[in-house]
Amino acid sequence: MLKISLKAKQRSIIGKKAKDLRNKGLIPLVLYGHGFKPENIEAAKNTFIKVSQKAGSSNLVDLEIDKKKPIKVLIHDIQTHPVTDEIIHADLYRVRKDRKLRTQIPLHFIGKSRAVEDKEGNLITHKDSVEVEVLPDDLIDEIKVDISPLKTFDDVIKIADLEIPATIEVLDEKEDIVVNVTPPRSEEELEALEEEVEEDVDAVEVEKEVKAEGEEGKIPVESEETPATEEKPQAETQEKSTES
Repeated sequence: MLKISLKAKQRSIIGKKAKDLRNKGLIPLVLYGHGFKPENIEAAKNTFIKVSQKAGSSNLVDLEIDKKKPIKVLIHDIQTHPVTDEIIHADLYRVRKDRKLRTQIPLHFIGKSRAVEDKEGNLITHKDSVEVEVLPDDLIDEIKVDISPLKTFDDVIKIADLEIPATIEVLDEKEDIVVNVTPPRSEEELEALEEEVEEDVDAVEVEKEVKAEGEEGKIPVESEETPATEEKPQAETQEKSTES
């Protein structure tokens, strides 16, 4: 498990005024968890972006608030600006060591497939993560998927085939296909696909021309930034008490 840390401070600025924080290079955050009162905190935006990219949804983060003893959290929900795609708000989920949490563990594909290498097939990945329930101390960074068993176009790798520690409960269906290889496209299929793409491009160009004619003379109006809500959204992360 990666060692990731984040420093934050308590904040009193909430609601629409949170925009002022972002202008100062800070990002508003909400810390919550089962049995804990939600807290409004803030952190340096650039630092948070780096931490979120490194942690993803499956790595615990040591959160230090106002230089107090760090607590374990998961980055749960990141909200981005609808136009600029910049991060404007995020939720941090405080975990308890004695309670299971529900999260996604990413899949990491390794190895080589003979169906791809020798038969020029197309590797098709149906999943890039697996939903699980696990105690915080048993959480892992990723699940490796070895694609070397894919030797023919009939071979598939399912959830049931993955090597996952017994301490992790997988919530996905065991028969769900994770990855397989399909035969290479024929020249006829490639030509037909190319024609479809050209038709789609032509349709888009016509639509743009019609739209431009209809909007001629109009003055564009810039929309204001949508403020991040401070109301706690219904959490997707769920817990359940471990059996004694």
